Amino acid sequence: MAVLRRKARRGQGDAGCGDPLDAAQERRVRAVLALGGVPQADLPDGVQQVRLRLLERTASGREAPRDVSAWAAVVASNLAMDWHRARRRQDRLGERLAALRQPDHPRDEESSVLSLAVAQGLDELPDAQRQVLVLRFYADLPVRGIAEELGIPEGTVKSRLHTAVRALRARLHEDEVV
Repeated sequence: MAVLRRKARRGQGDAGCGDPLDAAQERRVRAVLALGGVPQADLPDGVQQVRLRLLERTASGREAPRDVSAWAAVVASNLAMDWHRARRRQDRLGERLAALRQPDHPRDEESSVLSLAVAQGLDELPDAQRQVLVLRFYADLPVRGIAEELGIPEGTVKSRLHTAVRALRARLHEDEVV
C-alpha cells in the first residue's frame, strides 16, 4: 500500500490520479486480455476490473502485491477465462431458448393465435425479463436454478419475473387474446 501511495504522490499512475497501474502495466494487462481472447471492445472494462481488484485488495488492508505487474497479469488471465465462461453460459442459454421456440406439434387455430400473441409479447420484453420468463415457465427451472445459471441474486430473478409476467399479461389483454 505504501508503494501505491508513493506512486500516487510521484504521479507515476496514468494522469497522476493515483492509478495503481502505470502505463506499462496497463499495456501488459491489455495484451494478456487480448491474447486470452477477450474482444477489443471489452478490453477497457477488463483493465478497469484489474484496477478495481488491486484497489479493493489494498483498501481491505491486505498488503499490495510485491510485483504488481505480475499480479495484474494473473488477474487479467483469470478475467479472460471468466469472460469465456460467461460467453459459453450465454451461448448455452441462447441454444436452450431457441430450442424452446421450435413447435413440436401442430396446434388448433385458437392455441395458434395465443401462441403467436405470446411470442410477440415475449419479443417485446427486455432481454433480461424475457430470459427469466422463458427459463421459468418454458424450461421449468426453479428460481434458484435460474439465479445460479445466470449468476444473479434470486431476488433479481423474482423481480424480473414479476415485471415480465405483468407486462405480458397486459399485452395479451390489450390484444384481447385472453
